[in-house]
Amino acid sequence: MLAIRAHPALQLQLVVGASALLDRYGAVVKLIERDGFRPDARVHMLIEGETPTTMAKSTGLGLLELPTIFEQLQPDVVLTVGDRFETMATTLAAAYMNLPIAHTMGGEVSGTIDESIRHAVTKFAHLHFPASREARERIIRLGERPEDVHLVGCPRIDLVAEILRASERLNDSIFDLGVGDKIDLNQPFLLVSQHPVTTEYGAGERQITATLEAIRDLGDLPALILWPNADAGSDDIARGIRKWRERKLDAHMHFFKNLPVETYVRLMKRTACLIGNSSSGIREGAFIGTPVVNIGSRQDMRERGDNVLDAPHDRAAIAAAIRRQVAHGPYALQPIYGEGNAGQRIADTLATCRVNIQKRITY
Repeated sequence: MLAIRAHPALQLQLVVGASALLDRYGAVVKLIERDGFRPDARVHMLIEGETPTTMAKSTGLGLLELPTIFEQLQPDVVLTVGDRFETMATTLAAAYMNLPIAHTMGGEVSGTIDESIRHAVTKFAHLHFPASREARERIIRLGERPEDVHLVGCPRIDLVAEILRASERLNDSIFDLGVGDKIDLNQPFLLVSQHPVTTEYGAGERQITATLEAIRDLGDLPALILWPNADAGSDDIARGIRKWRERKLDAHMHFFKNLPVETYVRLMKRTACLIGNSSSGIREGAFIGTPVVNIGSRQDMRERGDNVLDAPHDRAAIAAAIRRQVAHGPYALQPIYGEGNAGQRIADTLATCRVNIQKRITY
């Protein structure tokens, strides 16, 4: 977004929707505005419940709302990110309206419904901006023309590189953003980011409880714990966290709905270990060198660096993996997902490429 806005041949239009508009998920739109971006449109499309049924209905609601917004904004290209259900609605709306689609972070493999969405969007997209070499090769094997597949790296790595170059440090003001015990950030601490696995719907409470129990088994090593995303099963994980707190087992823990990206990246740089199933541990973690314990199947087969240690949803196995990663300490940087210049490369390509709206596949 920064690179597009700064490019003399491009005009940025921003559509913000779904969980980014809701306070229960941290009102990400406020962080977007704080960073200097003004949304051109907002899409309220998230149906409460966080079940497979409501996720499907939310996708449908987005598909109802987005065509009106695209008709008003008249974009030349619709740029969409990754593999979320909002991405599916965005892609279908643009495709039916003959709007060229550009897609970042395609070609990767992982678990859950995300993988199906990601590859489906690839088949609709006209321009591809994969983050790694393996992802680019996979997109081409899916039948996309090599000249339409631009290896640029992950835009999130751009932000990580910029944040790590800055001199600003973490301070206790971050604890005003959440609830729980204050933690000394100058001492070793854990960072937890665990989301529901849509293909294991109903298991979220048991899974997050196993993680929390493993952390408690480590003794007094404190932990910062983030709220889950809006995927089906989110309520199960949230319920597990609430029960944990209600049972007063949350000593040395602090809970956040959401964190500004610069704060989260600095915490990843500082933490003794990142625990859970967020792709950030695999993507940004490889660049930062964060020790990561990746739990369960949500990131199955995603390309990863030496910093990631896998564990099942088992209390003892998670605790053992955390101990191993804490003992190891930071890892060396591995630029699997880029070196910090993806935004500029995407903007330059968008400004100069020619797109044929009629899709063609190679054989």
